[in-house]
Amino acid sequence: MLRPGRELLLLVGFLVVGCAANPNIRVRRTSDGRLQVDGPLAGPFPDTETLAAHACELMTGQGGASAGMAGSEYCALHYYAPDEQAYYLSYLSDVKRQFDTTAQKTCEMPGTVNDPARRTVIILGGDHTHPHNRRFSRVDLSGRWYPARAVDKKTGQVFERDLYLFFKEGTGECRAYRFNYATREILALREGRWVVIGRVVNDEGRIEMLDGKDWLP
Repeated sequence: MLRPGRELLLLVGFLVVGCAANPNIRVRRTSDGRLQVDGPLAGPFPDTETLAAHACELMTGQGGASAGMAGSEYCALHYYAPDEQAYYLSYLSDVKRQFDTTAQKTCEMPGTVNDPARRTVIILGGDHTHPHNRRFSRVDLSGRWYPARAVDKKTGQVFERDLYLFFKEGTGECRAYRFNYATREILALREGRWVVIGRVVNDEGRIEMLDGKDWLP
């Protein structure tokens, strides 16, 4: 199975099973130490743009996910089902490996998905919320996912793996961003399509924004 290369330091902690009070959280620790989430929570979706738009609303709608400095993060996986040619969002994890501070909110990215109805799935990346910041952190962007690309063996289609970030504005608008592990590009979902707004230029997660582009349109 696939696993994040550097744990993304989207750290998330001490629990083995998510809070039972939230039916959208289904996570466990497997014998090899990785987190596994059930699937799917949402889908099927025809493309990543539709998936990201729905996942943004769903994940930022969880308790505390949009609560600013007092909030907390949630993590999930998004994946592709070759037999259906469709995209799915997994259930969520709220597990942490360190306590939150006012400045840093964390969650540990799951490494595997359990979807009994789909025996062949391709994990395309991780998803997480920021309760108080619409930007990727340098910790987010210094992570790696190995390999950064995956291939559908039946069709030969190549997929590039990503880390998604979701943030709910005070106005209620949901922002979705994407860090492409293969190209190191930063993209924003705008008017239903992914738009490149910057690139990560070193292993420490430093971003160079493209001319005329920013985190907001």
